[in-house]
Amino acid sequence: MAKDAHAPDGAPDQVRAMAREGKRLSRSFSWLAALGALLVIGGVVGLIYTAAATLTSMLLFGWLLLIGGVVGLLQAIQSRGTSYFWLAVVVAALNIAAGVVVIRHPEGSAEALTMFAALLFLTGGVFRLVGSVVVRGPQFGWTLLQGAFGLLLGLLVLFDWPDSSRYVLGVFFSLALLFDGLGLIAIGVGGRRIVGMVSPTPLPDRPPEPSESGPDQSNN
Repeated sequence: MAKDAHAPDGAPDQVRAMAREGKRLSRSFSWLAALGALLVIGGVVGLIYTAAATLTSMLLFGWLLLIGGVVGLLQAIQSRGTSYFWLAVVVAALNIAAGVVVIRHPEGSAEALTMFAALLFLTGGVFRLVGSVVVRGPQFGWTLLQGAFGLLLGLLVLFDWPDSSRYVLGVFFSLALLFDGLGLIAIGVGGRRIVGMVSPTPLPDRPPEPSESGPDQSNN
């Protein structure tokens, strides 16, 4: 009886399965790269239209607060009777209230957050400057540069406030989209290359070899 030479160890089936898995992973990395391209496009558009990006980021922030507050409130209701029930209710109520305020007043919320960001830049820059001068560690120059840059950025945002609130948050939001998109594109393209390098190529099916008993019987 004729037998396939590839059948005993099941190697062709394993190769085909690995090839199918490689194609699936390659498609997943392609979708990841496509998502990164969309984020890059959104980041570039946001850098061009910073005012719209600021308003969009504030609305997204408000909706995230609102949805997070509702989810937290539902979880608090499910955990009633525990010691942290009222704390969870208060935190959820604050998130809901903050989300409603941000959604209804995105421009005023942008002004407040821009002021907060400017103060963070100022305090962070001052601490880095003072720390680099006092400690004088191996990263003295780099820490001094970071402190000076943070202090200068905080002063620029603060001196132009509240007009700076129209573009500062939008620029930060757009830059975050841009760099996240570039990272996803790099992961997607690199992942496709690695999968293509390690994925085996399925071998074509070979016809079964003729049995040795057939010719012997015909000769007899």
